[in-house]
Amino acid sequence: MGMNQLKCPVFTGFERRLAALICVFGAAALVFSAPAQPQKTAELKPPATLAELRQRLTDHLAQPRFAAALWGVKIVALESGATVFEHNAGKLFTPASNSKLYTVALALDRLGGDYRIRTSLYAAARPDSSGTLAGDLVVYGRGDPGFNERLNGGDIYRALDPLVNALTNAGVKRITGDVVADESYFRGPPFGAGWMWDDMEYYYGAEISALTINDNTLRLRVQPGPAVGAPCRLSLQPATAWLTFSNRAVTVAKGAARSIHLYHPLCENLIFVSGQMPVDGTNYTDEVTVHNPAGLFAGFFREALIRRGIAVAGRARSVNWLDREARPVDYGRQVELGAVASRPMRELAREVQKPSQNLYTDLLLAHVGEQSRTANTAARATSEDLGIRELNRFLGQAGIPAGQTLFEEGSGLSRDNLTTPGATVTLLQFMHRHPESQAYLDALPIAGVDGTLRNRMKGTPAAGNVRAKTGSLRWTSSISGHVTTAAGERLLFSIMVNRYAGATSVRADQDVILAMLAGFTGRATE
Repeated sequence: MGMNQLKCPVFTGFERRLAALICVFGAAALVFSAPAQPQKTAELKPPATLAELRQRLTDHLAQPRFAAALWGVKIVALESGATVFEHNAGKLFTPASNSKLYTVALALDRLGGDYRIRTSLYAAARPDSSGTLAGDLVVYGRGDPGFNERLNGGDIYRALDPLVNALTNAGVKRITGDVVADESYFRGPPFGAGWMWDDMEYYYGAEISALTINDNTLRLRVQPGPAVGAPCRLSLQPATAWLTFSNRAVTVAKGAARSIHLYHPLCENLIFVSGQMPVDGTNYTDEVTVHNPAGLFAGFFREALIRRGIAVAGRARSVNWLDREARPVDYGRQVELGAVASRPMRELAREVQKPSQNLYTDLLLAHVGEQSRTANTAARATSEDLGIRELNRFLGQAGIPAGQTLFEEGSGLSRDNLTTPGATVTLLQFMHRHPESQAYLDALPIAGVDGTLRNRMKGTPAAGNVRAKTGSLRWTSSISGHVTTAAGERLLFSIMVNRYAGATSVRADQDVILAMLAGFTGRATE
């Protein structure tokens, strides 16, 4: 994660994923087997009355191991709005990826579930009768996250086929100028406000760009060299020379421990690889971020054109908002040769919420922000600034009082985002009444089934029942959403924990609460 290994341990991508799985399966095991503080068998029976439920919840939060932690809980009946339970519901918490509940709600409200993000192909004029396009071809992005191999059978060029098809449909056979990737629709730095520098080495801290390609990451594969003492072999998928490596990783004797470390300096496309791999070792893979993803987009797109028989005389390059400030272009006077539309917003909402995708969330926030820009908007207002301004307006319309939600970016990667459990439940109530309520609900992970909840709450009444958004940062865990009780009553909940540094994952304790709610046989209005 960083160069200074004397200060903190460095984990490989595999080890990070393994640790995450251990946390998930460990959390699940705590729900079904012995909790940290053993309970009597009678206490494990589902609560039958509202008073019993409240007491059980109170006792759970009051365990001595939570003395230094801060819990916030709000649970209400969906139909009546009656409060089932609350604890510190008005205090501000770091919500982590529960922030995505807010950004996705904003996007669905301001844009609608059918809305699609447009990526355009511009030129100074149409091709001549021979199919020659004089000058540059510009691909102008507005934040569509769909150009990636993951959604296209592992083929990045297949992901770009719709753009190539749009160009061939316009009759283009030859381009005399450059292929220019224009990401200037978004204004501001490529990182969200409040992000930590060391997050930006990892896939979840990928740069924000109006022209996003392959989630702005590449998959690095490290293999042992042919003999002990030889450098390890490195390769990228999709293959590209956009990233370069300083390879200090060596092949060691059979049976030795594997230890691979990556260091990616900010705003560079150079990665230092160090450590060792046994000569009989298996492949190590990790996702690495790229700097200036629009430049990578231009390179892949130029290659895609050539593969389809379109000759390109010029090079691949990119321009951003600062470049366009220096040399403005009025695309209203350019010719749009073709365009490609993203998946509809309701599908993008699922791509955000189910896996908790940070990049896509911040793309949506920036896009909403730019959609609100007018001729009177200050030129220096960033896309993120405008998105947050629009979010604050939306939250006021949703009935959330000012000061209960303080966001500076959209995904929750910032530790400075703040909200209350009460505000989060109010948002859930508002979105239940919203025209896009079904799209909003369908985007949420389902306990024991998919997304970030696929391995949680299995074997409990909450499995297949709870629909909720998770959130995790160091010392922070949150989960908010819907659950149906054993009596058939639907509840909304927000459970947030900050500053918990226990030996076991606090997610297990959140899962205990949700299993308790799912098994509740009483009524909220007793």
